[in-house]
Amino acid sequence: MASEIKNEGVFFRNWGWFKALSGKLGTKIVETAWKIKKLGQDDPRRIIHSLKFGLALTLVSLIYYFEPLYKGFGNSAMWAILTVIVVFEFSVGATLGRGLNRGLATLVAGALGFGAHYLASLAGERESVHNPHCSSTSVFICLFVFPVWAGDDLHNLVASNLEKLGSFLEGFGVEYFKIPGDSKESSTTFMDDYKSVLNSKQSEECLANFARWEPCHGQFRFRHLWKQYLKIGSLTRQCAYRIESLNGYINSEIQIPAEFRSKIQEACTNMSLESGKALKELASAIKAMTPPSSVTPHIIKSKDAAKNLKSLLRSGFCKEIDLLEVIPAVTVASLLVDVVSCTEKIAESINELASLAHFQRVEPMVEEEKPKLLDHETIPPCCGVNEPHHVITIDQLSPKLP
Repeated sequence: MASEIKNEGVFFRNWGWFKALSGKLGTKIVETAWKIKKLGQDDPRRIIHSLKFGLALTLVSLIYYFEPLYKGFGNSAMWAILTVIVVFEFSVGATLGRGLNRGLATLVAGALGFGAHYLASLAGERESVHNPHCSSTSVFICLFVFPVWAGDDLHNLVASNLEKLGSFLEGFGVEYFKIPGDSKESSTTFMDDYKSVLNSKQSEECLANFARWEPCHGQFRFRHLWKQYLKIGSLTRQCAYRIESLNGYINSEIQIPAEFRSKIQEACTNMSLESGKALKELASAIKAMTPPSSVTPHIIKSKDAAKNLKSLLRSGFCKEIDLLEVIPAVTVASLLVDVVSCTEKIAESINELASLAHFQRVEPMVEEEKPKLLDHETIPPCCGVNEPHHVITIDQLSPKLP
């Protein structure tokens, strides 16, 4: 009886352990599936890249399963698999760069090894140091199976960064000058989007280096002006640093005097709004690869607002106001003036890119309206009063045929 109870206790303990293990395993499977789904929604190219990588490994692994191939490669079969692991990258440029560099290094090392072997002994078999099959498989799959172009990523990254800064500036004026305690809720998602621009230097430089290895694709020709994109990115980060300083004054505890606030509000709001619109127009121009012709009015308006603000501050209207109370607001105004200057520099740099890269100018399609001739039609009277009036009927004269 005691042994049966003991056996039942062991059974229930094992059953509980198995049940807990199956529950944890199911949870892990669900979490993994959820992560894969989220990854596919965020960037489907990552899923495609994993499939391409698996395809490359499968093709190279055929060396082990087909005896003629294995005899041809010999001991290099393992190096073929390792080469795919080392060479295969996410973008085309990175794969080409790493593959060509590895191939060149292999040729140099092979020549040196051959020379050393020749000097050591003139007899014996020569082993092939490297077979190009492994690198060419990786390059072929990466280049022709759903290719990921580093040039496209750099192009979109620069445009996206400009758009993020523009969104912040468009909403900054309203957010900064809103009345404390205002019950109206405003969307503040733009306040955090710009922060990714501050740390974009490394990503831009890596993408530019990879893009130089890529062949012609889409609207990008060989030896495209990738250095100009780096220049635009550098100017964009300079603007982002000033925006980072502006963000610190949005929720400042120091209250600005109402009189001073009302004097500078219009000029500061116009500078922020027009600069934001200009940056968004520049982002759209880069995406469409067209000259930014519509950005000039926004830059002119922002510069006019900056001049008005400078004239207002020089007029000395704030002599009776405590200087310590207006220092934060004056700092914000000064930063906005710097933002206007940065926006103008970015526009000049993008105009230079459009000129050197020969961006296509989009001409507005305007249809000429032909004058309509009245044929036995009556013009309705302009007066709606029932009074005696004359009606004139106009007939279109047609030329007589001989």
